[in-house]
Amino acid sequence: MLEPINISLESLNLITLFPMLVPVIGALLIILIDIIKGGLDKTLFVALSILFLFIDFNAVLSSASTFVTDGTVMGVFDMMLIDGLAILAQLIIVGASVFFLPLVISGKSFHESSTPEYFALFLFMIAGLQFMVATDSLILIFVGLETSSLAIYTLIAMHNRDKSFEAAVKYFSMGALAAGFYSFGSMVFYALTGSVEINQIASVLAANNYADIGFVLVGTAFMLAAFGFKVALVPFHTWAPDIYEGSSAAMAGFLSIVPKIALFVVIMRLFEFLIHSGVIWLEIVLYIIVVLTMTMSNMWALVQTDVKRMLAYSSISHAGFVMAAILIGTTQSNTALFLYWILFSATNLGAFGMLWMSRQKELLAGQSSDHSYEKFSGMIQTNPVAAMIMGLFMLSLAGLPPFALFWGKLYLISSAVTAGYTVLALVMALNSAIAGYYYIKLIVYMFMKEPLEQNDGTIIVGNSSLVVKSIIGFATIGTIFAIFAVSPLLEFITAFVYNSGY
Repeated sequence: MLEPINISLESLNLITLFPMLVPVIGALLIILIDIIKGGLDKTLFVALSILFLFIDFNAVLSSASTFVTDGTVMGVFDMMLIDGLAILAQLIIVGASVFFLPLVISGKSFHESSTPEYFALFLFMIAGLQFMVATDSLILIFVGLETSSLAIYTLIAMHNRDKSFEAAVKYFSMGALAAGFYSFGSMVFYALTGSVEINQIASVLAANNYADIGFVLVGTAFMLAAFGFKVALVPFHTWAPDIYEGSSAAMAGFLSIVPKIALFVVIMRLFEFLIHSGVIWLEIVLYIIVVLTMTMSNMWALVQTDVKRMLAYSSISHAGFVMAAILIGTTQSNTALFLYWILFSATNLGAFGMLWMSRQKELLAGQSSDHSYEKFSGMIQTNPVAAMIMGLFMLSLAGLPPFALFWGKLYLISSAVTAGYTVLALVMALNSAIAGYYYIKLIVYMFMKEPLEQNDGTIIVGNSSLVVKSIIGFATIGTIFAIFAVSPLLEFITAFVYNSGY
């Protein structure tokens, strides 16, 4: 007769689940409140969501202090992994979400945010993303990936426009394909090693001296395709511009930032041990994908006539920059990844926030789309403050000193040179120069063109609330004064990355 296995609650270390459970509890509470008393004002749900995100953020900070004193913490049958990468990624995920939610408090807000389901889905999405980064189990990564993805599909469709439905269906189709690739790749690695934990997979493959290299390459190829679709790397990117165009501008900005950092952490955990193991095929293919992603997306951005689609292709190019850090795979490059994404988050969310504030129901004479370049013609005359703020975000995205993203690009290119990737560093620098053209193109429209007829300036920042304008103002200040935060940020990030063994 088999003896029962006694497992103490203390050994499970359930506290590692707390940051992920906070948004889940918040989402369930919002649904419960709506069931008990329907028709409540959306401001209540915004406040509740932000409250639970603040609690979540504090829980992550508590995990950070534990990590500083005790190092990496495992929990729940060793499926939860709280290390420096998990903590940094969760701080970005939750922090960016806190700044995104106030954008829905506006007289011109997108109508889907008036329903409590919007906020419940949003919190479920955050929980899924947190699960992804706080584990090295391929099963739990998949659970988190699909939890967040299903919520995102619905959030996009709730925008309730023809393009929104089309975007949601495209995203769902590509997401389903990526999920299939991920499942097959995971199956291959499990068959080879008998484990679904990334660290254990790395140990077994190394112990066997990568004897089954053919199967390793098959599993790696499927994983690369799966994450290529999710992060929108070339040539898996075709869905991304349509998704961004079909989403509200605020949601598009959010999607360009938050889900991707979770995916980058998973890619870092999975691919860096494969790259350093001497699998030359993977390094070559990843090198080609990184160069193509940076270069081709910039070329496509050059010919766009819609600012939102231009920023969509721009975001793909920035994702290529970050993938370069994973390819390099040193502590300096991994530190540069997080620094780059923090600075990019503030700048890009501010740029998309400005687009969202200029949303309109009817196009002006001469406009080809809601966010065409022509719409911003002569903005310096009709709304000089908005023109200067938008111009600032464009200069920062272009990587011009001394604005925020310049320091991220500088440190990332420096890490490439230090690691011996001189050609890659040159490609990155050239792509930064190319990107400057389409960012400056918008500045030319704003500062050197005449305004469109009927444009009296009210289409920019329209009836947005003080809270929304404050968020844009915060992004502006962060973009300008990032130079003073780079050094302490680097020290903070390096400590967590280095102590995690990356």
